[in-house]
Amino acid sequence: MTFNESSDASVKVVEIRNLTKSFGAFTAVDALDLTIFKGEIYGLLGPNGSGKTTIIKMLCNLLRPTAGSAKIFGHLLPCKSIMNQIGYMPQDTAIYLDNTVHENLFFFGGIYGMTKNQLEKKEHEMLAFVNLQDWRDSLVSTLSGGMKHRLSLACALIHEPLLVFLDEPTVGVDPELGATFWGYFESLAQKGTTVIITTHYMDEADHCSRVGFLRQGRLIADGRPDELKKQTGTQSLEEAFLFLTRGKKP
Repeated sequence: MTFNESSDASVKVVEIRNLTKSFGAFTAVDALDLTIFKGEIYGLLGPNGSGKTTIIKMLCNLLRPTAGSAKIFGHLLPCKSIMNQIGYMPQDTAIYLDNTVHENLFFFGGIYGMTKNQLEKKEHEMLAFVNLQDWRDSLVSTLSGGMKHRLSLACALIHEPLLVFLDEPTVGVDPELGATFWGYFESLAQKGTTVIITTHYMDEADHCSRVGFLRQGRLIADGRPDELKKQTGTQSLEEAFLFLTRGKKP
């Protein structure tokens, strides 16, 4: 059975048990336990330094954990065989500045085994999604920071992965395009793609199926946005987070 044959929303895509990452005496991620299911948009929320990016890097085989384990599609990490099913957009732009927008999309799609016909069809969709149609043949080095960020997102999604890690995908993006992004993420989830997203924009996280609040490397709360607001008697996720960290409403 391939990873995308089941439409059952109870399918476990990511299983994390006691996952810990330390850098010397500093513990960036502390005994994380978390399960994420097929078709969810899961938001990792917290301030800078709370462990969001470190978690994603461990799940993408870019960092080895100090302790604990993680499974993706039932495979214990590290596992190279599942990498073609995963898309990853890092915070720092990871594209080739001396190549054009078109060349970057074809390069990343080719890495994942896409044919020329598949790439030509998908490139048009991705360029429209990130609003870069007019810059298809432009060198990436000539683009603004926001445009590079949008291209990085397109490169992460071009091969239609079944699991997507997006690290702060809307940083530097105007509100209108940000809303377009979230609409696209929601359409991916409806098709069964699992999206794991980090953000410190608490208002955006209301789009998520579930969210996890991180503080100093620990998961302090996990649930649907409406559940967390109800449990804390607050009106927003930001207020809920502050309540959970300070013990009182802001």
